[in-house]
Amino acid sequence: MNIRHLKTLITVSEKGSFAAAAEAVFLTQSAVSQQMKALERELGVELFDRKHRPPVLNARGRGLIQRARQLVYLYEELSDEASGTSELTGLLEIGAVHTVLARLLPRALVRLRAAQPTLQVRVSSGLSAELMARVDRGDLDAVVISEPKPVPSNLKWSEVVHEPLVVIAPGDCQLDGYRRVLSAMPFIRFSRNAWVGHTIQRKLDDLGVRVTEGMELDSLDVIRQMVRHGLGVSIVPAAALDTLEAEGIRVLPFGDPPAHRVIGMVERKEHVKMGLTEALCRELIAASLDVTSVNE
Repeated sequence: MNIRHLKTLITVSEKGSFAAAAEAVFLTQSAVSQQMKALERELGVELFDRKHRPPVLNARGRGLIQRARQLVYLYEELSDEASGTSELTGLLEIGAVHTVLARLLPRALVRLRAAQPTLQVRVSSGLSAELMARVDRGDLDAVVISEPKPVPSNLKWSEVVHEPLVVIAPGDCQLDGYRRVLSAMPFIRFSRNAWVGHTIQRKLDDLGVRVTEGMELDSLDVIRQMVRHGLGVSIVPAAALDTLEAEGIRVLPFGDPPAHRVIGMVERKEHVKMGLTEALCRELIAASLDVTSVNE
């Protein structure tokens, strides 16, 4: 059985069409179609309903996908073991929330490129819920997001770092303690459409802190500018604040002990690029230690 044909079949399943799969595996649509016909002949069954345009996997084809993923994963694992090489190749498609894109992910990708120079990486951004849905559909191989609660049973969660949440206030704010600061000025809220926004509200409720609603924004850069200009106070992830960018902003711990959110990586439990996502996860953890040491 041709492993390349199985890989293409999996890609068709994940991308939803021959055309999208062809783009992902760098083939023409005609070549993808020919591979699928060859696989059907070899197996002696039809895997696609070609009455639809474009063709879609039928029940037998959908039932084969999980086993195909297992076979491809075992084949690649065996191939790596036999060759004795640690070099990874291929295209890794990942997503990340904006606050992770600010510092953690770039550091991790620099490390990954140094360790695996032949590996290609494509990055998308979005909100945690949206990104996790894209992993579930197979549009992305892995995403770096706030911890989902609960983690869906068909997905794998790998914790990367506990990231402190901090209160930011205008630089001329002289009040002591996060409670007084948050009570004294309008609250510039991180959007509740983002999971970190939910985390912040839960922490406010747990601590019994009441705020005066001012604005609700989904951009860390915009929140920082609003605070810098004295329009209110906010609570944001600490790692998203660069020392130079925070000039003119006062930063205080939020809570005692300081509150935090958990950042990690989500992927499907079994997929053909598990070796690539494992390498990414290792570099994310290493990069998170670098970020923590810089913040200290």
